[in-house]
Parts: sequence; structure tokens; C-alpha cells
Amino acid sequence: MEQGDTWRTNPPGTMLFKRRGTPIPDYPLPYFVDETGKYVFPPRLLTSLLDNAVERWPERSAIDYFGRCWTYGELGALADRAARGLQDLGVAPGDRVGLCLGNSPYHVVLYFAVLKIGGIVVNLNPLYTASEMDHLLRDAGIKIVAVPEVRFVHEKVESVARQAGVETILISRMRDILPWHLRLGYQLFRRRDHIRISDPDLHCEIADLIDNAGDPDPVAMDPHDVAVLQYTGGTTGVPKGAMLTHANLASNCAMMLAHFGGMIEEQQRTLGVLPMFHVFALTSVLNFGIDIGAELVLLPRFEMKKVLAAIRRKPPTQVYGVPTIWAAFNSLPDSKMPDLSSVQCCISGGAPLPLEVRQEFEQRAKTRVVEGYGLSEASPIITCNPLFGEVKDNSCGPPFPGTTIEIRDPENPEHLCAPGERGEVMARGPQLMKGYWQNPAATEKTFYEGALRTADIGYLDEDGYLFLVDRIKDLILCSGYNVYPRVIEDAAYQHPDVLEAVAIGIPDKYRGQAPKLFIAAHEGSGLTAKALEEFLSTRLNPIEMPDEFEFRDSLPKTMIGKLSKKELVEEEESKRHGGS
Repeated sequence: MEQGDTWRTNPPGTMLFKRRGTPIPDYPLPYFVDETGKYVFPPRLLTSLLDNAVERWPERSAIDYFGRCWTYGELGALADRAARGLQDLGVAPGDRVGLCLGNSPYHVVLYFAVLKIGGIVVNLNPLYTASEMDHLLRDAGIKIVAVPEVRFVHEKVESVARQAGVETILISRMRDILPWHLRLGYQLFRRRDHIRISDPDLHCEIADLIDNAGDPDPVAMDPHDVAVLQYTGGTTGVPKGAMLTHANLASNCAMMLAHFGGMIEEQQRTLGVLPMFHVFALTSVLNFGIDIGAELVLLPRFEMKKVLAAIRRKPPTQVYGVPTIWAAFNSLPDSKMPDLSSVQCCISGGAPLPLEVRQEFEQRAKTRVVEGYGLSEASPIITCNPLFGEVKDNSCGPPFPGTTIEIRDPENPEHLCAPGERGEVMARGPQLMKGYWQNPAATEKTFYEGALRTADIGYLDEDGYLFLVDRIKDLILCSGYNVYPRVIEDAAYQHPDVLEAVAIGIPDKYRGQAPKLFIAAHEGSGLTAKALEEFLSTRLNPIEMPDEFEFRDSLPKTMIGKLSKKELVEEEESKRHGGS
């Protein structure tokens, strides 16, 4: 979309979506279009995102945390002081610093502080087990790790830190970042969550870390230096650390700006409920938000009551979420459905967005949500439906600006598939990772002649829109036929009583594998396996029909709310081997 083109219509029969705001004339955009029409993204340091925002908008509110706010000027000063403190602790260029934090002001401060002194940020999920934490601390060689003032997180990290080679644990105290009335309540009524430090010499308060003049020693940096180690989910083996450079992550931000249609004068406001240790929020909420001088309204987790309060207090203009978040909004009664009329950028990622969930959300919220697609190794976005152009049902959109998508035969990658022909999705672009941390063998397997192999099966239509079919590893092989779990799940979502659905393959003596469908129904629906089977019989062929149905109150999810097959597959494995 060319800058200044302010609106396009949705498909016939739906509401009109219009871009609100005034484009900034002659704004120095971080990209340009060359004479061939190709987007070009000059390499940038991630630190320049914050530096430019501080210089351009020092008085703008940068962060809102439960009503307590910090300006860009204050954020820049805190990042400088934290950078000085980290250098005093011995952090040198190339050292790895772990951020095992939920969304909070200190997450933003420490992220940019580490980058300012040439360090490498390692994002750690606070829900990792102690053994998972131990592996990642050792594999990344983490020198310092920051944790929240939450007992169950701190205990796991402290129990393995010394043996894993960690030199310092940074403690983020809630009293330092909450508004006074919530601070008092936390001190009085959340005592069970307060941490107990058994090894004082291993710890440092972040308040003490930033107690300095804020004059870090300058270090030489290159945009192609590694900025972040983003560990993959580990669903197919040991997690691997994707090495994302400054240029990788900054280019994905610039792609978002190009996708958005350029810069506008009015300040954007981002609802930051997706965890920033996840790559989707790392780019869309944190990096992109800072790049455009947005106000980040941060919440540590998705709790509907707090989300609704934040929307009322600070109506967002940008919302990023996963399908389960839109489904959660859909489950609200009309009286509690929030007013999202201010939203002009609403993007879904992390997992395929069921058409029925999208349509219901758009109808009730009166705002458009478009689906994108990416992965950790691509910083992460590689395709997305237009914010103001044509959205195709069940598609995750055309390639992002500056990105090329190829569909190749996974068994014979030399064969480039024609439009409509299914194959493995491969991507090219400046956002692709440098490789896997200390794992050249895995890096070599993940690239084909410079193109990133996604391990996803899909096809491109005649307009270049990508349609995903399924993960290669999730294919169910029934009597030699490929059965795609997503086809079964999409059919199940068409039933009005189905809230969540996950299909996996289970062993079958006759067919090799057979589909099993797990379902969470809407409360009070009364849906039965027989009724659902009859419903699916007109939408699935006999090979695709599930052999088993299992109803649950809810289905397992990852930290960002993405439905997780890993736990269900492990449960079925355990059952077959006599486990509990």
C-alpha cells in the first residue's frame, strides 16, 4: 500500500475499514522502494529504535503499567543507567543476559540496556521447568539472568543457577514499578508469592543496578551482530537458539511499518498482553512499538478482567493476539464486550486463526482482525493479510514487504511448486536468522540454498496469498493417505458449540495412524461425541473422520495462549506405555 492511500474496503458484505490518522510528511522511513519496485531495508541497530524515540518524542508516554506511566525520556535514562550497572557487573560485548520476566517496565529497560552494551538478550519463558531452565542457561552460557519477584519462578532459577554458571540473578521488585495503591496491596495480600533468597551473594536488586549516573561506556556494534537468542519451542527435540541479529529484528519492524502504510502523526497505543519473551510480541509489541513511538500498555498475562480494565483506561489503536484471545472475547456476553472502535491494527499470529472465530470477533468487536504467519527463525513475520486491502478467508496473507515465499517439494526441493500445488513453505528475506546457536548441523538442515525451510505445508494462490495446510511433523498417515489435522479442526470449529479443538494422530493397527479429536465445548452446550460425529460426517471424508473424541473443560496451551498439541501427544504416548 502506498503511503497516503488511507483506506480500502473489506470483501463485499462486511464493514468498511478505514485508516485513521494523518501521515507525517517527509518522515525518514527506515526503508525505500528501488527502481524495480522492490522494498529495501537498510540494516539498523535495535538501540537506534529507542534512541530515535527519545530524541523525537521525549515527553510522550512510553509505558503504562496498571496506570503508572514512564515517558520516552525517562525510559531512555533508565536504560542508560541499567546499561552502566550491567557493565559494572562485568557484562561485555557478546555476553548473554537472560530475561525471565513477564511484561513489565523493567523488561523493556533491561532489553535495551543489554543491547546498548553489545550484549545478547536470551528470552526465557518463566513457565519453563527447572530442568528446561538448566538446559537453556547452560546452552546459552548465560552470565546474568533477571527474574520477577514471583516465588515459583525465582525458586526454579536459583536452584540451578550456580551449577549452570550464572554469576548474578537480578530481582525485579513489584514495589518499584506498581502504582502506590497496587503496591500496597501486593505487599499486604500477596505474601505467599514473595521470594525467599537462600544465596544472597548470587543476587542483585534491579533498583541497586540502576543506582548510578547512567553513563555506560560506548562499545563498537554492527547491525549484523547477534542481538537475541530466541529459543524454539522444543516440540520436536531439544530447543535450539535462533540467532537473531539487530538487522534481522529491525528489518521486520520496518516491514511492519511498510505494511501499516507509513508513519502517522498521532501516537499509537499498543495493548501489550502477549508476553514479550515470545518472538511475536518481541517484534510487534516491543520493537515496533518503540520504533514508532507508541505507548505500550503492558499487562503481565492475559486475565480478562484486567484486559477489559486496561482497554477502558487506555483505548488501544493496536492489538496483537493469538486465536485463543479472540475466542475469549467471543465468549463474553454482549454487556461485557469492550469498545474496540479505536483499533486500526489488529493482527493474529502464533497459530492458525479459525474462520469462524475471526468472523464472530469482527462482527461483535466491529473491528477487523487479519492473520499473519511467521516463526522464530524469521524474527518472526513472513506473511500477513493487508490491514486495509483484501483479506482471503483461511489465508495468512501475501508475503511481507521485502519477503519472498517459495513452495517446494519437501522430498525434492529443487522442484518449485506451481500456484495451488502443495509443498513446503520456504522464505527469503532480511529478517531470516543468522543460524542456530552453536549448532551448525541443524542450521544447514534448516536452509535450502539460502531459503528458510519452515516445515509447514501450504500453497500460494494465483494472487500470491499463502494458505497453510499443516505442519510436516503433524501429518497423520492413514493407510498411506495424508490427513491434515487442521482440516479436521477447521471443520469442528464450524459447530457453534465448539470452543477449542485439537486433532492428533494415534496408532491404529489397521491403518497405521488414525485421527483423534480433543474438544472443549462452550459452557452449558451439552455437545456429545455422537452429535459432533454426525456434524463432521458431512464435512470430512471417511479417512479424515476421527476415530476417537475426547471432551475436556479446556485444552492445554502455551504461555502465549496457543493451543498446544505437545501435551496431548505425550499423554497418548503415556497411555500406550501404561503411564498415568
